[in-house]
Amino acid sequence: MIQVIVRAIDILEFIAQHGKEPVQLIRIAENAGLSQPTTANIVKTLVYKNYLEHVGRKEGYRLGANAYHLTGNLSYNQNLILSAKDPMEELTHQLNETCLLGVLRNKKRYLLHVVHSNQDLQVRTHIEAEVYKTASGRLLLAYLSPKELDNLIQALGLPQPQVWPGTQTREGLEKALQKIRKDGLVQTLSPTHIIGFAIPIYKNKQVLASLSVFLPESRASTTYKANILKMMHLTVEKISTRLDQDNT
Repeated sequence: MIQVIVRAIDILEFIAQHGKEPVQLIRIAENAGLSQPTTANIVKTLVYKNYLEHVGRKEGYRLGANAYHLTGNLSYNQNLILSAKDPMEELTHQLNETCLLGVLRNKKRYLLHVVHSNQDLQVRTHIEAEVYKTASGRLLLAYLSPKELDNLIQALGLPQPQVWPGTQTREGLEKALQKIRKDGLVQTLSPTHIIGFAIPIYKNKQVLASLSVFLPESRASTTYKANILKMMHLTVEKISTRLDQDNT
């Protein structure tokens, strides 16, 4: 047996027993029979791989998105996923383009739900992606609190010029984020000629997630792009209405 793997599984199982309640590192270490530094190293790896989520220094850790994704369990952000699933299916049916439901997790853009088109030429994306590189990541970044933004920049640094031109200073990044908040929209064009659109999903006037649509530039006429945005906003209205009706 490889002991570190056994310890990691033991830690996951112990935290899973607490449901959505975070567990402090000291309790995790005591249960595992390990020192806090050793436990912290294992936990950090599980956080990096999104099997655990760090809620806060005082609160501790709980299961992360990949722990639920692995089993197909919708408990993680269940209300958000269930509220978005049908409207997203309808959006893809109408546009025949891939749409994504994204959130920020562990300083990355993470996809909670994806509806693929059946186009011969379509876009595929990773579950996790760098925040600065994606339309949904940039959008969600714009709605972080000042403290959350500071923490993310401290961890990731500022964007590289080839990734997000014009944001290599804090002033430049703040200006770009202000424009995103003003427009309520991000549009990106990748080096591989993929256009991405992202708009915010609200619950009780707070941005909870992003809705994105991606497609090859070759299909994106001016008229079609306008129609995509119109349909996206209608979809977000449906999702946000469902979320606001859910007071749990």
